[in-house]
Amino acid sequence: MTDPNSKPITVEVIRDGRLRTRIHWEWNGNHIRVRAPRRVPQREIDKHVSKVLEQVKRRRAQVRARADADLEAIARRINTKYFAGDVSWHSIRWVSNMRKRLGSCTVGGPTDGDIRISDRIKGWPDWVVQYVVAHELTHRLYPNHSRDFWRHVNRFPKAERARGFILGLAFQLGEDAEDWL
Repeated sequence: MTDPNSKPITVEVIRDGRLRTRIHWEWNGNHIRVRAPRRVPQREIDKHVSKVLEQVKRRRAQVRARADADLEAIARRINTKYFAGDVSWHSIRWVSNMRKRLGSCTVGGPTDGDIRISDRIKGWPDWVVQYVVAHELTHRLYPNHSRDFWRHVNRFPKAERARGFILGLAFQLGEDAEDWL
């Protein structure tokens, strides 16, 4: 599987008559779309695109740097700080074969305690990645989404905010957020 972060970044600039003063941009995978008001001079757009490209390149470098050891450290910190060290697991690792879910956790059987986190969230804000880890850690205690599960996962301070981020992103992508939470 090729690393999407190693592919070149394409930039599309659109002159948008609905915009009056601000330049807007969005980043999706290897594509950046910049929308600019018609009256903004080209040199200003070029300057803005240059800044955006640097920002995206920095973020891609951070994404590449995240490793399984980082997930282990995140899980240990969350377990100690918010879950009183009550959770145990066998392994936690990034995987590239999850398309519907953000994470999974095995309970019972020969793979008991294996936590897998989708590598497509590597570029998400740290507090959202941490929430996904906290969510999967909580499944080690509650293999369902019961009231006790939600009470426990909500010990993570940004749980509600992270769920809002995930719901918003799922909506934007036209995906079923129930698969993600």
